[in-house]
Amino acid sequence: MSTIYNERINALRAQMQKNEINAIIIPQLDPHQSEYIAEHWQARYWLSGFNGSAGTLVVTDKEALLWTDSRYFIQATDQLAPSGILLMKEGLPDTPTIAQYLNQNLAKGSTVGIDGMLFSINEASSLNETLCKQEITLTTDCNLINDIWTNRPPLPEGKIFIHEEKYAGESASSKIKKVLDSISKENADCILISALDEIAWVLNIRANDVTYNPVATAFLLLSNTGSTLFIDNTKLDIQTIEYLSANNIKTASYSEVLTHLTSLPSDIKVIVEKAKTAHAFLTVLGERIKFGSSPIAQLKGCKNPTQIQKTREAMLRDGVALVKSFIEIENKLQQGDTLTEIDIADILTSHRRQQPLYFDDSFDTIAGYNDHGAIVHYSATPETNYQIKPTGILLIDSGAQYLDGTTDITRTITLGEPTTQQKRDFTLVMKGHIALGSAIFPAGTRGAQLDALARQFLWKDGLTYLHGTGHGVGYFLNVHEGPQSIRLNENPTPLCAGMITSNEPGLYREGEYGIRCENLVLTVPAFKTEFGEFLKFETLTMFPFDLKLFDTSIMSDEEIAWINDYHTTVRERLSPMLNEEEKRWLEAKTAKLSR
Repeated sequence: MSTIYNERINALRAQMQKNEINAIIIPQLDPHQSEYIAEHWQARYWLSGFNGSAGTLVVTDKEALLWTDSRYFIQATDQLAPSGILLMKEGLPDTPTIAQYLNQNLAKGSTVGIDGMLFSINEASSLNETLCKQEITLTTDCNLINDIWTNRPPLPEGKIFIHEEKYAGESASSKIKKVLDSISKENADCILISALDEIAWVLNIRANDVTYNPVATAFLLLSNTGSTLFIDNTKLDIQTIEYLSANNIKTASYSEVLTHLTSLPSDIKVIVEKAKTAHAFLTVLGERIKFGSSPIAQLKGCKNPTQIQKTREAMLRDGVALVKSFIEIENKLQQGDTLTEIDIADILTSHRRQQPLYFDDSFDTIAGYNDHGAIVHYSATPETNYQIKPTGILLIDSGAQYLDGTTDITRTITLGEPTTQQKRDFTLVMKGHIALGSAIFPAGTRGAQLDALARQFLWKDGLTYLHGTGHGVGYFLNVHEGPQSIRLNENPTPLCAGMITSNEPGLYREGEYGIRCENLVLTVPAFKTEFGEFLKFETLTMFPFDLKLFDTSIMSDEEIAWINDYHTTVRERLSPMLNEEEKRWLEAKTAKLSR
């Protein structure tokens, strides 16, 4: 079997042989350890044809293998088939880690190559420690992609812009002071910030360097004696240069960051977060490094009052766009018009674009019809694009970036008469959604302690889902952010007042359909007792669930009341922003649910 991907991998193997590299590891990462990356760093996709946001390619002289998690098992199987690259299903008991595989399949004395700018200090150190046990050498300056990727896209060149304080709710100078005060307590002189969303947050700047993520490609060195933003000059104009200068921020070329750090005085202490900083910085900073945590993740994760109120307003406009979109979808199906998964994504974007303060979508819309809904991170292409019929199940996961908030919502709808199994599956998922959304918990509770609330009803039927239940959401920033999460895996960060998190349990029957029900929730104070402070969730997302899919025979009175109360709130808040036809549609979709 020969494809363009086989040709590219063979070209890479030729370079490996030339440089005496026995295996090379290509992650889907950039020098900032980002989840979503600009085209310039899409080397793994370019080599393999797999475009999922998570996954790592390993190439040896004999094999090419790709590790990815359960969200992408179905998608990766399809996309890797033409190249023959072997899929390694990460997290399953019989799947070795990359390091284990290399130890088992490479001879002693072999050399494994990685690009030290694409691996965090943690990842590279852990990999090296494991490989050393088998006397395998890890070289961290292996960047062979440039030798074969002749038409590689350039670094993003779009201009940055200022995210006004009326939206941000706090000035950059105030945020910078908080960060510098924090590192001073750690007896450090400065902090190196690599995460693009952290840089965007602390400086109140945005850009469009990464699709759906309004961030700018840069590094930031913050110091009480003068700070430097490493960013290409083409991305600046007079206004942003003056703005940065007013906040005591100098600029230098993006490519000069390693050289600049090398020239720092030897007695300077630079805080570096090992999980978010490229291994290459370990080499250039040497003894100057002081490992620690960036305070920005927590500061950014807890939204301020302005951000919270603006997010509520953005949710209402997003709800209006969704009402208009779903009406158009239903009308087209009723009229017999041709409607595809890609058409649905276009309809959603079209109506969102008409809303004030719209900037972009917040991720690539998932419109998964029938069995495509079982692919957790499905994205329709011209080759896979199903035509929608007035029957079956449709899962739509979508969101938008507004100047005053980021949205992310999933709704599962039936386009015909649902089966008994579909209704039961949907209702079990919704019972978990309601249980989590109505939870009250003591301050200090972690997401892993709440996750089972969303899964308990599925587990009783021998069902489950393999992805997390909730992720943090940015404010006109990345739709996926930390530090909090709600998932089975332990995360030491507690849920704190002001955090916005998704609530999205699901169920996926491969080859049949997928169900996911997602709202965004805000952690808010509930009450205080002699046992301490308790917290709860405020639901931010405003759009109805499909009444046709509920099986009320397995719902409690409290669960039915929760749905009715939520739908009443949706109707009351959205109706003043709708025309008469839209109000009638919403009235029907939020009718009282009863047994």
